Amino acid sequence: MGKRRRVAERRRTGPLVVGGVIAAVVGAAGIGGYALYGGGAAAEGRSQDASAARTKSVKAGPLSAAEVRTTAERFLTAWQQGRTAEAASATSDSAAAGTLLTGYTKDAHLKDVTLTGGTPSGARVPFSVKATVSYKGLTKPLAYDSALTVVRRAGDGRPVVDWHSSVVHPDLKDGDTLVTGESGTPPVKALDRDGGELTAAKYPSLGTVLDGLREKYGRTAGGKAGVELRVIRGSASKKAELSDKTLAELSKGTPGTVKTTLSPTLQAAAEKRVAEQDRASVVVMRPSTGEILAVANTGHGFNTAFQGSLAPGSTMKVITSSLLIEKGLASAEKQHPCPKTFTYGGWKFHNDDDFEIKGGTFKASFARSCNTAFISQAKKLGNSDLTRQAQEVFGLSLDNWSIGVPSFDGSVPVQSAAQMAASLIGQGGVRMNPLNMASVAATVKSGTFHQPYLVSPSVDHRKLATASRTLSASTLSQLRELMRYTAAYGTAAQAMSGLGPDYGAKTGSAEVDNQKKPNGWFTAYRGDLAAAGVVQAGGHGGDTAGPIVAALLKLGG
Repeated sequence: MGKRRRVAERRRTGPLVVGGVIAAVVGAAGIGGYALYGGGAAAEGRSQDASAARTKSVKAGPLSAAEVRTTAERFLTAWQQGRTAEAASATSDSAAAGTLLTGYTKDAHLKDVTLTGGTPSGARVPFSVKATVSYKGLTKPLAYDSALTVVRRAGDGRPVVDWHSSVVHPDLKDGDTLVTGESGTPPVKALDRDGGELTAAKYPSLGTVLDGLREKYGRTAGGKAGVELRVIRGSASKKAELSDKTLAELSKGTPGTVKTTLSPTLQAAAEKRVAEQDRASVVVMRPSTGEILAVANTGHGFNTAFQGSLAPGSTMKVITSSLLIEKGLASAEKQHPCPKTFTYGGWKFHNDDDFEIKGGTFKASFARSCNTAFISQAKKLGNSDLTRQAQEVFGLSLDNWSIGVPSFDGSVPVQSAAQMAASLIGQGGVRMNPLNMASVAATVKSGTFHQPYLVSPSVDHRKLATASRTLSASTLSQLRELMRYTAAYGTAAQAMSGLGPDYGAKTGSAEVDNQKKPNGWFTAYRGDLAAAGVVQAGGHGGDTAGPIVAALLKLGG
């Protein structure tokens, strides 16, 4: 039955050339029209298939414009006409394509699909989609842009659509699905610490945060679900901590209420400050409690401030210094070596512009961010020493933070030889984000690790992470002096000017492969505020991230 029906449809829906553009006129209910390129594509496709059948040679070489055009048209025409199997067969992964394209109609309840092609760029073909979401008497139009890429299929060289879920919708990652129905989680109305409503329209950086709040608290905040078209994340996206996403709302649910710790004043200022850089992120928190007061990112598609995994550069020296002081390998006021270069594990480590400090103290090396002052101590450390210090004192790298939305707790893996030495200066395998580094500064200021949080644990009685020990009074005093001296006289002095005397800071620059400028980092505290920021590919942290952090510390007062 199915095969006979497809043959009949093909006879009814042969290409009709109107004004030089081919349009597929479809008689089946619920199927829209498709317009892409000049006429003759269907015939070309049949001719191409017949030709392929006559020869066993594998076609190779660059794709021709005709091959790209014909393949794209074949796939898109079949998709919009509901011939799922035919559309899937025109891709590099017919099984995955068939599942998602079938779900597009059955699970996402999308009908009246109209596809319009744009101008190809090489093998890439952009196209626009218009459709109607229809569910239990509720309807809503949907329009978006997507693109496909044509490649040669391994084995026979036939041009096919390189299959990824993003072809169907750009917000889909491989393994994700589209579903329309009552949302699994009711909406939430997020409030700032003063009771004002937090919206993505007012605070663009909070889009992913609001999604995370809904996912965690939607079922318990007292709301009622609406009807939505949503991206349901697959296992790969879940591992990357991407939240489900609403694409269209057919009916509003009744939101529950979730109160956060965000300060409206600091949040607004943070949004403004990061917007002045191409790729900046910042977090502000309260050292005495762990409350997060602001979080902002230049880009709003991924929350780098909470979930980023970046080498922190020399801001890591705050943790390393606490380790060296505890082990008696450094002391703030004692002389400490800072040569131009130092070789360890077969790697030759340099200072910025190969500077050196002759006869200087450890405090001077910290303030100027001397790499070799730290690398020179690697031979006296065990491979796991830095990892344990980060975990036991600063609460990092244990994967147990619960701040109220998805976050990354930092990573300080056990390494050896040159990689272990590189970790001491925030390179190697060490990975952090502004939330982590704001917490480091907050731990130095308060003397005790307080896990950062966006929603009070009293809301859902969750247990916050703790650190197993604190620094001795002597070590903590020296660490604060290192950061205070850096804020007053070191690489952070320009950014922190006028914010003393109860302050401390550390700058950082992290080298990234295939990136001309390093990522600029800055972490600091002032009074009962701590903050950290990163400007990716920005250069020195004191010049880029420093002014952002300092401005927020000044505003918070």
